[in-house]
Amino acid sequence: MSSNANSSDECQPTDRICVITLHEQELIIVPVLFLAFFLVVMLIVLLLRYCPKRKDSKGPGVTRARPHGNGRSSRRTERQSARQNLQGIEAPVELNPLEHELPWSAPTRPDAQVTVAAEPRPLGTFNLVTPVPISFSVKANDAVTLYRARSNNRNVILRTLKEPENPSERQSFLGFASFLSELGPHPFLPGLLGVVSLRSPLIIVMEELEHRDLLGFLWRCRQGTDSEHPCDITEKQIFIMAGQVASALEYLHGRSCIHGNVGARSVLVGRGLTAKLWGLGPAYRRKTQAGSPRELEDFEMRKWQAPEVLGRRFVSQSSDIWSFGILLHEMVTLGDPPFPKIMASDLLQFLQRGKTLKRAANCSNSMYSIIKACGQFAPHERPAFAELIRKLQSGEKSASDKTVLRVHEPLDIEKYMREAGYGDAYNYAVL
Repeated sequence: MSSNANSSDECQPTDRICVITLHEQELIIVPVLFLAFFLVVMLIVLLLRYCPKRKDSKGPGVTRARPHGNGRSSRRTERQSARQNLQGIEAPVELNPLEHELPWSAPTRPDAQVTVAAEPRPLGTFNLVTPVPISFSVKANDAVTLYRARSNNRNVILRTLKEPENPSERQSFLGFASFLSELGPHPFLPGLLGVVSLRSPLIIVMEELEHRDLLGFLWRCRQGTDSEHPCDITEKQIFIMAGQVASALEYLHGRSCIHGNVGARSVLVGRGLTAKLWGLGPAYRRKTQAGSPRELEDFEMRKWQAPEVLGRRFVSQSSDIWSFGILLHEMVTLGDPPFPKIMASDLLQFLQRGKTLKRAANCSNSMYSIIKACGQFAPHERPAFAELIRKLQSGEKSASDKTVLRVHEPLDIEKYMREAGYGDAYNYAVL
């Protein structure tokens, strides 16, 4: 203490330089040491934090440089790299898309086998590949061919893009595959099993439903003479199948998707008379092309369209409700066209006069009340799908499950197409 006091006494009170010199260690050296220590600690922390990331970024390169003996790891990495350039095309969430990139070669004869190369847990080998015939003769889709096949002991539909494809067709085909994947799985939508997108021909692999389209199924039920595939149908089953289609539509609307193509031609029938909604091409085009009502009219048959669509106004979810009512009419009449005595060009004026579908002979009061509710001219007066499903469930409880519906008038395809308002521009291939 006396030493420090003596040192301080050596300096005059006004001599600041002398005082700083005497206390140099306390005022300068110690703070500098503390600052240097802090900087060193921060540098170490930063090195520990970021050095592992640099090491990891080099890690895959080392792995690729030393693949397993069969080179499978390097090939998988190449597939993953190519996959990143496919605009997000993925298989459904529950499937690994890389396991469903399937090598495929077109069959040369109906009984040819299409073999899938070895992949980790592949979809399998396509056996018994045969073309899928359309239900009746209209203009075919020039870009897509449908095949029926067997894979892993199940029936599948191969929706293939014809070769040689142009860039626009390829983009549209892959875009539709992506659209289906984004919709996700639903019990009453056909299952998407995989997409072949890394090589040509491009293929969308879908589940096959054994009775195919509902319209053809209803026509077979008219006479009830198909012993190989019995198709007796009761009003109770119609309520059940209609409820399944309504559930699928409600799901699509929940994903901001207007179907725009509801009709018996766009419903597929599986085992146990399970109905699954299909015909999603217009919904995809509307999403990608921001389709106006005029564009929608070019794709769909007018007699299934709501008045606001015929009038080229805004298309809404209520437009699907209207078409759903037409579907109910088709089901209860076993495939009769709507408004058979009205020309398609005169339909809007007919509806503007307050006219509606007539009640069919096979139609119960409960079913016809639902059809009338769906067929209200003003969109806001039609029921929502939640209410519609409740009405269908209520009708199911009171409907007969014993009496089989029959229509004994023979089917006349030419008459049907004329009364339904089909034109040469319409494509019946719904898949």
